Amino acid sequence: MLNFYKLIEILVSLQSIVITTMLPFYIPLPFLDKSINSFEMPITWQIPTIILLTLIFHKRVVYTAFSIYIILGLFIFPVFQQGGSIGYLLTPNFGYLLGIYPLIKIIDSLNNRNKINISNFLINGFIAIITMHLTGIFYNFIQIIIYSELNVFLYNLGKYSVGKIGYHFLTLLPLLLLIKPIKRLKKANND
Repeated sequence: MLNFYKLIEILVSLQSIVITTMLPFYIPLPFLDKSINSFEMPITWQIPTIILLTLIFHKRVVYTAFSIYIILGLFIFPVFQQGGSIGYLLTPNFGYLLGIYPLIKIIDSLNNRNKINISNFLINGFIAIITMHLTGIFYNFIQIIIYSELNVFLYNLGKYSVGKIGYHFLTLLPLLLLIKPIKRLKKANND
């Protein structure tokens, strides 16, 4: 049975996922002329937010919120990074969205073992991101088999995986600052 607090957690998670899908990722770079320019990374805050939500809430809450997000994007609103609708199933991006399900499971294993520390977080974070990308590559490969377009597979591999996986790894670094507060929060809730 879904209680009131779980419903609030799901709504907070869903809002966070939708909002961070639309936020670009910038890194400020100060230069010699004392002006501040920024470097735009070709990703959004969605992956780090889902990782953070999984560390805070139980995986069922994040699975539910992410499933609602998928349904919203496919059938109701264009909430995905590059639009939405049922036609999004035919894009390589959808495979990477499906890859978020195993990402959530891998990150949640930190909660199950009560071993949230920097090294375990980085190891699980790297494994989760690699698994998400492998799921996207597999989805893209299935599309290539159906459409017989090998050159498109290589292009998509470069654009969606090779071109973005390093940036996804970099997004783990800001989350390192939140490991100790999350650990304290979980300890306070267990006491």
